[in-house]
Amino acid sequence: MKKVFFTFLIVIVSIGLRAQINGAIIGDTNNIKILKVWGTHYERGFAYGSLLGAEITSVFNNYLKPQFGAYYSYARNIVIAGEDLKFDSLFVVEAEAIVNGMDDAGLNTTNMDYVDMLVCNSFLDVSKLLSKSMGMGCSSLVSWGAATEGTDLDGKSVISRHLDWTVNTYLINNQIICISLPSEVDEQPWLAVGFAGMFSVLSGFNQHVGVFQHMMDDFNGGTQHGKQYEPIWFTLRKSIEKLDYNLDGANNVQDVRSAMLDQPDGFADGFLISSIARSTENQDSLIAMIAEVAPAAPYLVFRYSSFPDSLPGDNIYTANYQIARNNAMNFCYRYNAILANIGDGTNISTTESWELMRDHSHLNHNLQFMQYAPEFDLFSIAVYKNGSPAYQHDPISFSIQELFSDFVGLEERLSSASGITFYPNPVTDVLSIMGVSSGKKAASIRVQDLKGHQLRVEAKKESSTRYTLNMKSLPAGIYLIRVHADKMTTSFKVVKK
Repeated sequence: MKKVFFTFLIVIVSIGLRAQINGAIIGDTNNIKILKVWGTHYERGFAYGSLLGAEITSVFNNYLKPQFGAYYSYARNIVIAGEDLKFDSLFVVEAEAIVNGMDDAGLNTTNMDYVDMLVCNSFLDVSKLLSKSMGMGCSSLVSWGAATEGTDLDGKSVISRHLDWTVNTYLINNQIICISLPSEVDEQPWLAVGFAGMFSVLSGFNQHVGVFQHMMDDFNGGTQHGKQYEPIWFTLRKSIEKLDYNLDGANNVQDVRSAMLDQPDGFADGFLISSIARSTENQDSLIAMIAEVAPAAPYLVFRYSSFPDSLPGDNIYTANYQIARNNAMNFCYRYNAILANIGDGTNISTTESWELMRDHSHLNHNLQFMQYAPEFDLFSIAVYKNGSPAYQHDPISFSIQELFSDFVGLEERLSSASGITFYPNPVTDVLSIMGVSSGKKAASIRVQDLKGHQLRVEAKKESSTRYTLNMKSLPAGIYLIRVHADKMTTSFKVVKK
């Protein structure tokens, strides 16, 4: 699988005279938007709501509320009462900030409030508490060490993961990658892949550790009321957002284990969590782990490659059934298909990992198919589009380091795909922008500072494809130039001396 960098359209959202927004949509392609937010929990939440308010409203009104139907008021009451579910105060603040951002942008057309946001982010937990089944699928394969030696990975770890969900138009059209750059000193950059309105983690990672949630379809037990469960997606978020969750001086799957052990009564439903860390952690129990958790004893069970599950070598797989919990050894047909085709469990390259999962572990309601290799600096994703599941499409791939780079770095594309060039850079007085093809309408060219404030700088049309900006009056610094011409939008960074 060939790794590529950002080659798609980068969109910087103009915010005019509204409140400062610590965020931008940096990509909109392949049926998925890529959002970057930075700052405090409130600032990140406000930016999320401001930039994705329309998408959040669409998912909420056309998918989430209809899933609960007449029971939606009961779902809200579960969140409000605080007896069955608990939420960290920072997440409540963030939920309020998202709604405030939607209000500020004029996009909260159905008067959503913070409770609605928390229902969205505890969807699976609330569903179980209301006795609604949400079995959806999902599967993942983690390989590392001897399994990947002699390949492009050279011993490094990799996970290929299917996210299977309801095939719903409003989910498919509102898939989101959200990159968070926290300003809090005890937090680190992290990324979540999900749907508009989710600020928790269904699938996510930082630069060291990844976590991915599956349903435990063979758990038939009930849940217990009054236990104040933490919603599973928020536990997963904490495990990768905290700089070092268990304060042991390392970032590995034991941070995920510790986050779950802080919930001794388990979670509101049966879940399977696959987790992966860099292979430099040396010990298998630090590199790969499957958690099997439920609201009934045994509440928390952790499976490592040493467990006798028949899969050879440095590989660990899960789909939707218990294996270690109660020693169930419930191997589904997808597990057996991987077992039958993985050979001796060696020579697993990024391509082999992808193809094993693509060919032997897919479901037709596969909305997202992704691969994360932290040391290899690779994140790839394919999504459901054009009426066909994700596994049938080629992925788009990113550099993890680039995804987590400072905001400015992502805008330094020089617009090669559009043919636009500019000079000089750094600029002292006048910036020339070449290759602008605007058709019959004049191009729109805007200048922003790094805080997102739009500045009044006039663009002068010198010819049909050349414009100039007189930047002499601007203070020295770094600026973002946004060009919109003939249905094309592109942005780039300029240094003003």
